Parts: sequence; C-alpha cells; structure tokens
Amino acid sequence: MFIHSIRWRLLLWFGILLVVVLAGFGTTAYQLQRINRFHQIDQDLERRVGALSADARIGPPGRGPGGPGGPGHTSPDGETRRREPGHDEGHHGDWTTRPPDESDRPGLGPGGGSTRPWERPIRLSQSTKDLFDSTSGEVYYFAIWTRDGPLLKGSTNLPTGISMPSRPGRETTMRTRTRGDLREAFHYSEMGECILVGRSIASDLESLERTRLWLGAVGLGILVFSLGGAFALANQALRPVDRISAAATRISGGNLEERIEVNTHSELGQLAEVLNGTFARLEAAFRQQKQFTADASHELRTPLAVIIAEAQSTLARPRSESEYRETIETCLDAAQEMRRLTESLLQLARLDAAEETLVTIPLPLGELVRDCVDMIQPLAVAQGLDITAEISDVTVEADRLRLRQVIINILGNALHYNKPQGSIQVSLMVDEGKARLSVRDTGQGISAEDLPHIFERFYRGDKARSNQEGRSGLGLAISKAIITAHQGTIEATSELGVGTEIIVRLPAAPTSTQLR
Repeated sequence: MFIHSIRWRLLLWFGILLVVVLAGFGTTAYQLQRINRFHQIDQDLERRVGALSADARIGPPGRGPGGPGGPGHTSPDGETRRREPGHDEGHHGDWTTRPPDESDRPGLGPGGGSTRPWERPIRLSQSTKDLFDSTSGEVYYFAIWTRDGPLLKGSTNLPTGISMPSRPGRETTMRTRTRGDLREAFHYSEMGECILVGRSIASDLESLERTRLWLGAVGLGILVFSLGGAFALANQALRPVDRISAAATRISGGNLEERIEVNTHSELGQLAEVLNGTFARLEAAFRQQKQFTADASHELRTPLAVIIAEAQSTLARPRSESEYRETIETCLDAAQEMRRLTESLLQLARLDAAEETLVTIPLPLGELVRDCVDMIQPLAVAQGLDITAEISDVTVEADRLRLRQVIINILGNALHYNKPQGSIQVSLMVDEGKARLSVRDTGQGISAEDLPHIFERFYRGDKARSNQEGRSGLGLAISKAIITAHQGTIEATSELGVGTEIIVRLPAAPTSTQLR
C-alpha cells in the first residue's frame, strides 16, 4: 500500500531530491568556509614568512671579519653572539651568549671569515617582531634552516620534533603543509635556506566543526519543515482524487445522481468537471435506456395483446372461413406493426453504436426533395392540402436512401398533423455554406412543454402527436440520428394553433448554387 501510494511516492521523491540539494548546499558552504579560513591563515603565515625572508637577506650591519653583527662579531662583554634554537630573547629570536672558541675567531676561514654558515647572525626588525608578538592574538612560531640542514634561527615556542621540510627541486615558491593541528608555510631562498612559519589551528578546526554541525542542524530543520509542508500540500492536492474515487464508488453502486464536489480550478478540478459531465451523460443514458425499454415493451405489448386475444377468441369455438380469415388478417396487421417497430429499434441501435453504414455520394439534394414532394402530392390533394416548394440546386455528401427516409418522415408528419384545407411550404437553399431544408405546416402546433422532447424516442405530446395507428413515436428520433451521422443538425419551431416548422441543415458541397 505504501509503495503504490502516489502521495507517498511523491513525498519520497521530494525528500530524496531535497536531501541531495541540502547536502550539496551544506557541503559547498562548509568547504567554502574551510577554504576561506585556510586561505586567510595561509595569507597571515606567508606574510610572516616574507618578513623573515627580508630580514634574513638584509642581515646585520658590518658583515665582515670581526665587524659588528658579523659571524665572528664579539660583543662588548667579550662574548660571541650565536643563535641557539629555542632561546630567542623576548620570544623574538634574539641570540644566546656563550664563551668564544677557536672556531669563532676571525681568519680561520677563507678571507679571515667564519666557515660555519649557521653562525650567521640574523636580527629581526621591530616590525617583524611585532608580527610574532603573542599579545596580538594567535601565537606564531618560526624556524630558519641553513642549506645544509642545521637550524639557523628559531622561536622559543617551536613545536617538539619539528624538522625542515623537504625541498621539491630548486623551487623558491611559497608552500604550506598541515601537521596534525598545526598549519605551516615555508619557502626556500635562492641560497637554499628554508624559512618556515606556523601556528596552531586547533581553534579554527573547532570553529569549522561547529559550523558543520550548525549547517547540519539547519539542513535537518529545513528538511523536516519542507517534508511537513510537502505532505500537507500533497494531501490538499490529492484530496480531489479521494473525492473522485469515493464518488465513482458510489456511482458504481447504483447512485447515478452522485456528483463530485469541485472546489479547485486546478487540473484535478477540470478533471472533476469532465467526470461530472460524463456522469451526467451516463445518468441520462441509463434513464433514456430505462425509458426506452419501458416504451418499447409498451409498444410491443399492444400488437402482442391483439394477436393473443384474436387467437384465443378464434380457438374458443368453431369459426366460419370468413371469421378465420378476418382473424388472420388482424394478426398479420399486428405482426407487421411489430416488424416495423423492431426494424426502427434496430436502426436506432445501429446509429447509436455508429454501426450503420452510410454510403455517401455527391447528392443533388434539390432533385431528391422534388421527388419526395411529388410522391406525397396525391396524399396532400386527397386531404385538401396545398403544397408549395421553392427549391435551389444544392449538392451534399450524403446517403441517398437514409436522407430520403428523413425527408419522407418530415413531410409525412406535416401531412398527418395538418389542419383541413391547410398548406405545406417546402424550401431548400444555401445558407452560410450549408444546405437548409425547411418544411412548414399549418397544423395544430406543439406546446412549449412538448417541443424540446419531440426528437426523443417514443415521445408523443398530447396535442402535437396523437397515438394513432402507425405512429410509433420513433420517426423524428431516427431522423435526428441520421442527420447527426451526416454531421448536420435538425431543429423545430412551433406555435400552438399556428403550425410547426422543421429545419434541417447539412454541409453543402462547393458546387452548390442557389436559384434566383
């Protein structure tokens, strides 16, 4: 049930997508924060490496044998200044004192200078010392190695076990490295000396860890809030589906009057409106089918009752030959009526199911109308009716036999329901690209209550359509079905005591012309 639920599948997909987006955003934000923080640390380290490099290149004044600040420089108290690692004066890399020995004496090396480069004194400028002042915030340490590896100068807070980094080739570019919670920047000078500055980044790593946890907590909160909102939105969006399902269930149970409540203009609201229209047509079709079955049963009941009554009456006692003949004729008439009715019902069923084959040809409708008028002319004369016709040459794509059936049925109704000494007016013309056939009579007319129903099956108005012999109530229903199959329309206008007009419109062929 969980797997097949649209609601939960949408929520799961949204959750996965949101997790990916939040994870990507959080990771990116954390990495940018980390990169920016380390970039700032590296800039500070590189700035101090640059300051140390400048001081190391300049060196002390009076470089030379016995000169002040030279390798063999002797201080006024008779001691040679020499750098020892881990003993910088004032935490700024000053010099320790020791008694002079033979190796410190000038002239021992070429030109009288010292042959030990690690004894070269390096004095830091005040601005460089300020960069390593522990009271300014972060505590930095530094180390300077000679080309051969001995430590030339270092701060008093050098970490235990620090060693000179390996030199990649002869590059002098600035490099960085991380050892545990220590971050260090170093570079090699042109003379091969290595200058390194570092500091602890433990506090920075803790800050980054707090940032990571904060991003995770915020992301989790956004995920929970978004999933809750998505669940509520999915419930609201799919609520019409639940109503549609419930309404369809009640309709399938036989409640054809059930409709879906439409409270939204979204796609589901449009679907609900379409389904409501479908349910309304379904209800009308069931109602019509039910009425059709009842009417057909009623219509068939009369001829069947006649046949049964005549047969029972004839078999009740011996009859003469003429009486038997009369009974058989009565039964034959009833059977013929049943045959006409069943044929009409079958034709309607085929038209409804679009199974009636229409053999359409370019048909001169004017000629067909004239033939039909000529055929009923004798009947009109016999009833004292006057028929006038104004017919244009109109060509339509139609089935001649089916269209003839429609015209004969309309003209027959005009004859049947007309007044004595009345008239029938027939006209055929082209109107807005369509063939317009009009049959107007001067009969009793149809009431406003009955007029909308005259094309329904088995419908007979009390005044407009009397239940006389041979009138099954299917003629206009069949005519409407045939005209609809030809992509045309049929309609009626009527006024009680004045008459009725039936109008048929069919698509006209391009060759149609109107006589003037």
